[in-house]
Amino acid sequence: MYAVRLHEFGAAENLQYEQIASPVPREGQVRIDVQASGVHFIETTLRSGRGVGPHAAPELPVVLGGEVAGVVSALGPDVDKSWLGRRVVSALESYGGYAEQAVTAIDTLHDIPDHLTADTAVAMITTGSTALGILDSSNAKPGDVALVTSAAGGIGALLVQALHHRGVIVIGVASGPEKVQRATSLGADIAVDYRDHHWPDTVRGALGRREVGIVFDGVGGTAGGQAFDLLAPGGRFLLHGWSSGTATRITTDDIIKHASTVIWAIGPQMLEHAGTIHELQDRAIRAAADGVLEPLITRYPLSRASDAHADLENRRTAGKIVLIP
Repeated sequence: MYAVRLHEFGAAENLQYEQIASPVPREGQVRIDVQASGVHFIETTLRSGRGVGPHAAPELPVVLGGEVAGVVSALGPDVDKSWLGRRVVSALESYGGYAEQAVTAIDTLHDIPDHLTADTAVAMITTGSTALGILDSSNAKPGDVALVTSAAGGIGALLVQALHHRGVIVIGVASGPEKVQRATSLGADIAVDYRDHHWPDTVRGALGRREVGIVFDGVGGTAGGQAFDLLAPGGRFLLHGWSSGTATRITTDDIIKHASTVIWAIGPQMLEHAGTIHELQDRAIRAAADGVLEPLITRYPLSRASDAHADLENRRTAGKIVLIP
C-alpha cells in the first residue's frame, strides 16, 4: 500500500509518499481500507520533532494521522465477522492514518450513516466531538454574546454553527476576506478580519451596548490577547489551541482585572455532559448526519500530504483538512 511516512523531523517536505507493507490486524482489531484521513494542526508540530502537552514527539519512522474513515477489509483472529465490509470511522489508538490502509481496535469504531460521506465522518470524529465538548464546557445560552477566533477553522467553523443554532450572538474572527465571508455564511452575526489591527474597535462598534461574555480561542498570540481584552467583567475565556504558534498569554493579574474565568477547554471537562468520549463522538457524527452541523473541509490527495501541512501552517486552508487516498 501507499502511505505518507516521516523519516526525519523537520519541514513539511520531509513527509514522504511511499510504498510500505499493509498492516495486519491483531486480536481485537480490524483493518480499514481508508477513504478519508484527517489532519490536525498538532501533527505539524509533532512532525517538527516537538511534543505538545501529553503528546510526545513520535518515534521515527512514523506514519502520522489519528483518524480514518473507510471500509473494513480484514479482521483480527477473534473479531466478529459482521464487521467485514462495514463503513466505519475511527479515532485511531495511535498513529497510522496517512495511509491507504490502517488498523485499529473495534472499540474505536463507529458505523457511518448511509447518507454521510467518509470525509464528513472523519471531519466529525475528533474535530466535531471536540467542538461539541468545548461548547458544553462554555454553558453558552440563547442571547449570550460569544466570540470565536479562527472562525473558519476546523473547530471554529463548527462552533460558529453550533452557537448560532443555540441562539447565541456570534462574532467570528478570521484571517482574510474570504474566511471572513465564510464565517458570515456559517452564522456569525458579526465577522471581522484579525489581520486588521483595529478589529476590536470594529467589534465594539457593532455590539453597541452589548459586551462579549464568552471567547473561544484557538488562535492565541496577539489575536488571542485582543479577544481577551474584549471580554466583559465576569466573562469566560476558553482556550483550545494556538494556531498562531504561541498560546494567549494571560496572567493572574489579567484574570483578576477582568474578573474572568479562564479555562483550558480540551480534556476531561469535555466529558462532563457527554458521558464517554465514544458517546461524544457518536453525538458529533449524528449532528452531521442530521444536518445540524456541516464541517468545512479542504481536501488533498494523500500524495500531497506535505502540501496540506505547509498550507495549514501558513493559514492557506479553511476548515478541516482531509487526505483522500
